[in-house]
Amino acid sequence: MKNRSRSQFKTVKDSVISGSKIRLRDKKLADAPDDYNWQTNPELAQLDAVPRLTITLPQYLSEYASVLRNPFPARRLFAIEAQDGKYIGNCVYYGINETKGEAELGIMIGECDYWDKGYGTDVVTTLVSYIFRQTGLNRIYLKTLDDNFRAQKCFERCGFSPYRHMVRDGLRFVLMELHRKQWQERQAET
Repeated sequence: MKNRSRSQFKTVKDSVISGSKIRLRDKKLADAPDDYNWQTNPELAQLDAVPRLTITLPQYLSEYASVLRNPFPARRLFAIEAQDGKYIGNCVYYGINETKGEAELGIMIGECDYWDKGYGTDVVTTLVSYIFRQTGLNRIYLKTLDDNFRAQKCFERCGFSPYRHMVRDGLRFVLMELHRKQWQERQAET
C-alpha cells in the first residue's frame, strides 16, 4: 500500500469499526467515569505499567473533556464496546510516525468480566486490520510486562512476535512487533 499524505491519513470522526465480538468507536465524555474507575484501580494500573491515578473525578473530567476537544495528532484512541453496547475498555495506536511507517499499539480491557473470553484478541485483530487497511503504516509494535503472559499469548495469536526485552523504571517489558507483510501473509492463509 502506498504512503498516504497527512490529510489522507486522518480518519473520519464518529466511525465504528466492528469485529466479531466488539466494536471500536470514538471516545466520548460519557466514557469518563468508567475510565476514571479503571485508572484508579491498582490491579489495572499495575497491568498497564502506569501509576494509579490520584486526582479527583472533577479534575479528571476537566482534563478528559480538554483531550476530547483537542486530540493529539499522532494518536488515534478508541473505546471498546461489546456487541451488546457495553463499554469495556480502550485501545489506541500512537506515536504514529509516517516517515518510518510505524506506530505503537495499546489495549486495556477495564471490565474484568470480559477477560479470558477472546475480547482482547478480537480487539487487537480488528485494530491491526483497520490500521493496515486504512493507513500507510508498515509496522505496529507494542510493549507488555515481562510477566503478563495472558497479554503475550493474545498478541502472539494476533501475529505479533517478540523482538527485544527492555527495562524501564525498574519494570521489565517484552517488545513485540507485526509487519504489514506478515499480516498480509496471515490474511492469505485464512
